[in-house]
Order: sequence, then structure tokens, then C-alpha cells
Amino acid sequence: MNSETRARFTERAQVLKAMAHPTRLYMVEVLSSGERCVHELTEMVGADMSTVSKHLSVLKSVGIVSDEKRGSEVYYTLRMACVLGFFDCIEAVLKGEVSCGRNGLK
Repeated sequence: MNSETRARFTERAQVLKAMAHPTRLYMVEVLSSGERCVHELTEMVGADMSTVSKHLSVLKSVGIVSDEKRGSEVYYTLRMACVLGFFDCIEAVLKGEVSCGRNGLK
């Protein structure tokens, strides 16, 4: 593997690592229906604000979400909606609905 290929796969791995936590997966799904402020996400997740903020920071660092400060609140939006297709793929795998092959679900 050359350095350019390694760099590309390293970047892919960073995105996957950012999503590789149940709380972050949940927040991505919640944000798929619209923006939410940190307080709303904190209540929905059932964790303290610093933990939720850390999770959001991880998602933001790879470009999955974006944020906007409005007064004293920070609102988060799903920026990379294409991950929802990945969620569909994961669900199909879990249900055993995926055939072998590169062309996706069958």
C-alpha cells in the first residue's frame, strides 16, 4: 500500500471510529430529523452535558455534524446525511438480508 492509499484509508477509519459508539450513533440518528441544541441532546441521551459535548466534538471533528452558537445555546446539525445509508446497510447485515457482492443489498 502506498502512502496516498494509506492516507485515504486512515481518513476513512477516522470517520468510522467517530461513529463507533452507541451514543454517537444515536445522536446522528436523532439529528437526521433536524437540528438539536446540546440541552435537548443531553436530555435525550441521558448523560451529563460534558459527556454529550465530548461525543459531539468527536462527530464534528470528522465533519459528520456542524454546530452553530445562538446566544448561550449551541445547535447541532447533521452535515453528512449520507451516513444514514450506512445505517440502512448495517441494519440489513444484522437482519441477514445482505448477499455477497460489492453492489450492495439484494
